[in-house]
Amino acid sequence: MKRIRTILIILFSLLLLSNAVVYSEKSIPEEIEQLERKVEELHSQKIYSEAIKYQQKALSLLEKKFGPNHPEVATSLSTMADLYKDQGQYKQAEPLYERALGIREKTLGPDHPDVATSLNNLAVLYYHQGQYKQAEPLCERALDIRKKTLGPDHPEVATSLSTLAVLYNKQGQYKQAEPLYERALGIREKTLGPDHPNVATSLNNLAVLYRNQGQYSRAESLYERALDIIENIQGPDHPDVATSLNNLAVLYDKQGQYSRAEPLYRRSLEIREETLGADHPHVAESLSNLAFHYWFKGLYSQAKSLYRRSLEISEEALGANHPTVADSLNKLGLLYSSLGLYSQAETLYKRSLAIREEVLGTDHPEVSASLNNLADHYTKQGLYSQAETLYKRSQAIIEEALARVYYA
Repeated sequence: MKRIRTILIILFSLLLLSNAVVYSEKSIPEEIEQLERKVEELHSQKIYSEAIKYQQKALSLLEKKFGPNHPEVATSLSTMADLYKDQGQYKQAEPLYERALGIREKTLGPDHPDVATSLNNLAVLYYHQGQYKQAEPLCERALDIRKKTLGPDHPEVATSLSTLAVLYNKQGQYKQAEPLYERALGIREKTLGPDHPNVATSLNNLAVLYRNQGQYSRAESLYERALDIIENIQGPDHPDVATSLNNLAVLYDKQGQYSRAEPLYRRSLEIREETLGADHPHVAESLSNLAFHYWFKGLYSQAKSLYRRSLEISEEALGANHPTVADSLNKLGLLYSSLGLYSQAETLYKRSLAIREEVLGTDHPEVSASLNNLADHYTKQGLYSQAETLYKRSQAIIEEALARVYYA
């Protein structure tokens, strides 16, 4: 009997040792973990080119260790895609997200939560390119997977609901978006507590929806609650506080409450410069918003200076062909055109249009906006034939977009 017990103990010990060896072989080597930490650090600082170099090395090591179709490789591919997406390099990001999705579906099964994450990533990429109808079924499938595997009240379900709501909101489908935002908010309040940062995110999302519909008083109360949550959790000088201040200032500007908006814009800018550095893209956003505020107040010289600085930061931080750069060029072009500086405005409009066509595609709504602005610019100068061509092309893009929304 003792001999049998001894044999069983030895066999059990060998089994544990075998499992330990398997685990060791499948664990992530320290070298790769160090690379991934470096990528995370560089990504947070928006140093994309360096981050991509480190991520490429990490990906190569993972493929060598685990093979090309391992879930860890899919995670690394998704990180690489994130780096490209955040620079506006959507064409480079798309095949990486698609490969990550394929690996996860094959190795984990079609209903795994990580598959839902890949679907969501790809949907967000399509959203940024204005491909809303391609994004929608991916969001819906991700939502179904998360409800099935995690339960209907899981925070990840709230994330899927919010993503789908953002799509509807962007297309002006407010009635479809509102219940999704509300349900996401309810889940987060229930599972995370009423003072969680993700609750503040849901409040901001719902406030944007109300703002877009002109329901300013409802939006204001939500923005204020979101701001209170972030200030209490993160402190008064956190970058997320700056974002909430900026949102509230935009709302005041829309209502013509300029005296209430300006101090919020200024405080938002100060926080971002202090915490993120003077050359951060979020600083560029604050400068742009403050410039727009000055423009509406007739302070054209101040507006022009801030727009120029915003553009310089965006070009340096994000690259010359990023959609944010196109937006900055467009805004500065609008200002120049309003001041009668037509030659300078035209150069900016055309460069903005070229970026948007290249990065977003020729049928994107922002391309339509660029065409319309350039057409307005020609109309002001009496160049009606040039304007007419652009107006017609702009209108065709809008009509096609509406047809995709309502008749697809």
